[in-house]
Amino acid sequence: MNQLLRHILRMLPAALLCAVFALPAAAQNDVQMTQYWAVPAFYNPAASGQGDFIRIRGGARLQWIGIENAPKSFLGTADMAVKLGKKHRMGVGVSVNQESLGLFQNLLIGAQASYKFKFLKGTWSIGIQPGYYNTKFKGSEVYIPEGDDYHQPTDEAIPTTDVTGNAFDISAGIMYSHKYFNVGISCLHITQPTVEFSAEGAESASESATYVTTVPRQMYFTADGNIPIKNSLISLQPSLMVRTDFSNFSTEVTMRATFKKFISFGLGYRYKDAVSAMIAAEFKNFFLGYSYDYPTSAISKASSGSHEIVAGYIIKLNYGEKNKNKHRSIRIM
Repeated sequence: MNQLLRHILRMLPAALLCAVFALPAAAQNDVQMTQYWAVPAFYNPAASGQGDFIRIRGGARLQWIGIENAPKSFLGTADMAVKLGKKHRMGVGVSVNQESLGLFQNLLIGAQASYKFKFLKGTWSIGIQPGYYNTKFKGSEVYIPEGDDYHQPTDEAIPTTDVTGNAFDISAGIMYSHKYFNVGISCLHITQPTVEFSAEGAESASESATYVTTVPRQMYFTADGNIPIKNSLISLQPSLMVRTDFSNFSTEVTMRATFKKFISFGLGYRYKDAVSAMIAAEFKNFFLGYSYDYPTSAISKASSGSHEIVAGYIIKLNYGEKNKNKHRSIRIM
């Protein structure tokens, strides 16, 4: 094992330390995508630069239709592979996430970089994502009805004006890719950034009452595979996601079947939360997927479910010596 490989392997435990020091938190700060398998780089920066192509994906999710101020989420990712000499590769990319939850509006913009190397008959990838996190709270829209047993109209813990704050964020991940499967673990918001709010328009937090919120760490374990069925035009793609802040756990399993590498149908289950159905199609360099979630919890009494759509585009990169600046499109699984 060469010196570079030994150095990289020594870094692996550091990426897992966030699991030991994770603190309880229940807020939803990352988009909960049913089609998580379609946007792997969003949950793990080590997934950036998979394959010799530029990959662009965007998604929108309307959660819990029928409930006022329910979460609405939008995300976008773009990543590509970069060749470093003849033997080394890395991935680079960007990730954007905008989400509204009640009176909160959150925005996260991150830049991704990952280093890849061959080991154990597959490709290992170690990725990092520094980012900018911004959150707003519409205090001017707070309404506390008279006779509320939990809050007073003059509760000092609740802003009465619109406030905003931002913080530096960093995430990291590890991924192993084999011919037939991928396995990854990541930690988002490793530093568990603290956001100090100030009134919009104020030059500093000292000009107004101070409110503080914390972005909780989130650990993700993902796994997916591609299983061709012999003597048929069908292949199966099972996938799994486990997410936790070590106070709450969420597990999601999905099974998709793809016909002629073109159209796929799938079913999913999120533990004690929802069942889902999905359909996706890939034609040449385009991808389009849709999913519907039906809640299995008590929230089904107030909501008819959640809708989600993901669209994407890829461009093949030609790293050959001839026409090395020429790009062409391909179709992938």
